[in-house]
Amino acid sequence: MEQAPTLPKTVLGIETSCDETAAAVLRLDSSGPDVLGEVIASQFDAHRAYGGVVPEIAARAHADVCDETVRAALKEAGVTLDEIDGFAATSGPGLIGGVMVGMMTAKALALATGKPFIGVNHLEGHALSPRLGEPVDFPYLLLLVSGGHCQFIRVEGLGRYHRLGSTIDDAVGEAFDKTAKTLGLGFPGGPAVEKCALNGDPTAIAFPRPLLDRPGLDMSFAGLKTAVLREAQSRELTADALADICASFQAAIRDVLVEKTRRAMQAHAQASAEETEHRFVIAGGVGANQMLRSALTDLCAEQGFSFHAPPLKWCTDNGAMIAYAGALRLINGLKSELSLAARPRWPLDEAAAASAPVFGGGKRGAKA
Repeated sequence: MEQAPTLPKTVLGIETSCDETAAAVLRLDSSGPDVLGEVIASQFDAHRAYGGVVPEIAARAHADVCDETVRAALKEAGVTLDEIDGFAATSGPGLIGGVMVGMMTAKALALATGKPFIGVNHLEGHALSPRLGEPVDFPYLLLLVSGGHCQFIRVEGLGRYHRLGSTIDDAVGEAFDKTAKTLGLGFPGGPAVEKCALNGDPTAIAFPRPLLDRPGLDMSFAGLKTAVLREAQSRELTADALADICASFQAAIRDVLVEKTRRAMQAHAQASAEETEHRFVIAGGVGANQMLRSALTDLCAEQGFSFHAPPLKWCTDNGAMIAYAGALRLINGLKSELSLAARPRWPLDEAAAASAPVFGGGKRGAKA
C-alpha cells in the first residue's frame, strides 16, 4: 500500500475559476500552512463595461497571464520548480474555459517535473480557507457565500462534507452583483453595494425576506433581486435613494442569513452534541461584507459558537486556498490523474446533490 507523503510539503496552487488569475506557493508543516508567495491578476477592468464577468473574455485573459502569474508567485516565494512537491489547480466548479487554463498549466508543470498533480474543488478551497489564518478544528459549521454559491455545510474533515441547506435559485453574491448593475453602481457589485449602503437607512424600504416563513435551511434570493429592480424603476435614483435601496437590500440579506444560520447552528449542535466547542465558519467573497460579519459574530456569541473567517484577502478567490487544499490532499496520499477533466459543476456533497438536488440538473449535473 502506498504511504502518504510526509511533511513538510511545498505546493503551488492555481485558481482560475472566474475572473481572477491567482497563483500561490504554500508550505505545510507540523506548525500549519505558510504562504510563501502569492500573486493575483485581476480582470476587473476587462469586465467593468459589461457589469459582470464575460466567460469568453475571462478565459482568454487567464490564458494570457497564467504562466506569468505562476512565475511571479515562484519568484516572490523564493523557490524553484524543483522545490515544489506538487501542483494543485482548481478543477471545478466554475467557468469551464478558465478552469481548463489553470488545470492545463498545473498538469504541464506536473508532467515536466515528474511531480504530482492535484485537482481541487474550488468550494473545498473556500471551505478550508479559514485554516490559512488560524487553527480551526473539525467539525465546524460552514456558511459558504460567494458569487455562485450559498450553502450551509457541516465540514467533518478533508473530503467529508454534508450539505444542510442551499439557495434554491440565486446565490447571495449574484444578488449583490445584479443589484449593483441594476442601480448603475459598477463592478464588482458586492463592495459597491456595501459602500453605497453606508449612507442609507436600512429600514427605508420593506424588501421581502424570502423563505423565512418556512422551516428548513434552504434560501432564495431571486425574488429579492426582482424587488430591487421594481423599486429602482418606481423612483428617481438620487444619491439618497440609491443609498436607501442598498442599505435596505443589504439588511434583508443579513436578516435572512442570520435567521437561517441560527437554525443551522441548532442542527449542527444537535449533530455534534459530544463536542465541547461548536465552531462557525464563514467563507467566500460575501464573507468580506462587514455588516454581515458583525451580525454573525453577534449570533455566534448568542448561540455559544466560536466565530472564524479567513483574513479578508483570502475571502475572495485566491491561489493560497487551492494550494492549501492541495497540500492537505497530498499529505494524505491523494493525487489526481493527468486525465482528470474540468467540471463546470462540482458539489461538495455529491451524495446529497445526486439524491436531492436543490436546483440545476441536466447534462452538467446538479449544481448544489
